Amino acid sequence: MIHPIDIILAKRDGYELTTEQIQHLVRTVVLYGEQQLAAQRGETLQPLAATDRITEGQLGSFLMAVFQRGLSLRETADLTTAMRYSGETFHTKPLKTFSVDKHSTGGVGDKTSLLIAPIVAAAGLEGTPSISVPMISGRALGHTGGTLDKLETIPGFDTQLSLPQMMEVLRECHAVLVGQTPRLVPADRILYAMRDHTGTVESQFLICASIMSKKLAEDLDGLVLDVKVGSGAFMPTYAQSKSLAELMVSTGERSGTRTAALLTTMDEPLGRFSGNWLEVWECVDILQGKRHAMSADLIALSNALSGWMLYLAGKSASPEAGAQLADELLLSGAAYKSWLQIVAAHGGDTSIFANPAAFHKSTAQRVFSASRDGYLTSMDCKEVGWAVQRLGAGRTKPGAPISPHAGIESHAKLGDRLSPGQPIFTLYVEDESLLDEPYRMLQAAVTIGDIKPNPKPLIREVITGDNRR
Repeated sequence: MIHPIDIILAKRDGYELTTEQIQHLVRTVVLYGEQQLAAQRGETLQPLAATDRITEGQLGSFLMAVFQRGLSLRETADLTTAMRYSGETFHTKPLKTFSVDKHSTGGVGDKTSLLIAPIVAAAGLEGTPSISVPMISGRALGHTGGTLDKLETIPGFDTQLSLPQMMEVLRECHAVLVGQTPRLVPADRILYAMRDHTGTVESQFLICASIMSKKLAEDLDGLVLDVKVGSGAFMPTYAQSKSLAELMVSTGERSGTRTAALLTTMDEPLGRFSGNWLEVWECVDILQGKRHAMSADLIALSNALSGWMLYLAGKSASPEAGAQLADELLLSGAAYKSWLQIVAAHGGDTSIFANPAAFHKSTAQRVFSASRDGYLTSMDCKEVGWAVQRLGAGRTKPGAPISPHAGIESHAKLGDRLSPGQPIFTLYVEDESLLDEPYRMLQAAVTIGDIKPNPKPLIREVITGDNRR
C-alpha cells in the first residue's frame, strides 16, 4: 500500500518516485481538495482511508522536497499527466478548428494574453484554417500579476465558466479566457495556490507540471510558451530559463501538441502599466489604435507570440509573416472588434472602453523621479513586481482581495537618458498608507549610471521540437 508520507520521505531523500506513487499522490491532492470544499459548505464527507489522507503540512513538505531534489524527465511527465487527468478535460475537436494557446511563465506588466486572444481569434474568424483559442489562465502568483485578476476588473466579466459555457463562447468568439473550473485539473488548482505561500513557486518541475497539465487539458493542437529570462523572471539564470523551456517543449511534443517556446527578456516592466485595471486600459488603447511609446515592447512581443501561434496553425508561412499579420489585425481594428465580442460573451460591460482612463480610480499617487543625471542602467525587475504587489495589486495569500486600480506607470525604459527630477514611475494606490514601502523598494531597485547599457534583444532564443536538447 502507498502512503503519502512514504512518497514525501522518498523524494526528500532523493529517490525517484514511481508512476504509481505520483498517481497516488495526485489522487490524494484531489481528495484533500474535495474535503476542503465540503468543509467550506458545512458538509461532512465519509472519512478517508489512511492511505488517501494528506494534510496541508504534508502537501507543503512534498512541494519543498520537489523544490530541493527536483524531478527526472519521466517523473515530470508522470506528474503532468496525472494532473492533466485529475478531473474533467476540455474537448475542442468538435469545433473542427486548430486549437492553439499561449502561456507565459509570468513577469511584471506582462499582459500579452489580453492582446493575443483577440488577435488570433480575429485571424481564426476569416478563411481557413479556422483557429480557436481556449485560454485557461491563473491569478497573481508571487511578484507577477494574474490574467484573471486583470479581466475581473471589467465589470461583469465572468472568468469562472463551466465547460459547456466555455464551448459556447469559443464557438461564438473563437477565444475564451477563463480560470480553472473546480473539476478541470483540480490537482493543479490546489498545488498552484499552495506553491505561492510555501516558497516553492520557482521550481521548474512544478512550473512545468502546472502549466502543461492545464494546457494539455485544453485538447490543444498547438502551444506557444513565453519563458521569461532576466531579473524579473522566476528562473534566476538564463540557463535555468532555457532548461524550463526545453522541459515544457519536450512535455508538449510528447503529448502530440506542437510546441514552441520563446525566451524573452524581463529586465524591466513590459509596456507602460503594471497593475490590474491599468494593464487592461493599456491593452484597450492598443486595440483602439492608440500606440504609446512606452508600449512598443508590449506590442512587439504580442505580435511575435501571435505570429508563432498563427504559424503553427498554418495561417502564415513563417512566424515573421504571422507577426506581420498580427500587427495588421491590430491596426485594422479587427482585433478590437474581436475583443469587444469576447468581453460581451463573458458578460463584461464593454461601455467602459469608450473612456478607459475615466474608469481608473486610484485615490492617491506618488511620482518616483531620477535622483541624478545619467542613464537608466538597470533595475531589479522582480523587486519592482513586489513593489506593485505591496501597492495592493497582488495578494499575500491565496484568496486575498486585490486592489483593481493599484499599480505603477513606467515613464522610462532601460537605456534612457535621465535628468534630475525626471519621472521614472508613478505609483497608484487606493489606500494612501501603502505608498511608503513600495517607494523605498523602487529606490533600491533602480540604478542610474554614467554609461549607457547595451540593450538585450526582446526575444533571446526560440526552442522548438526540432532544436530542444
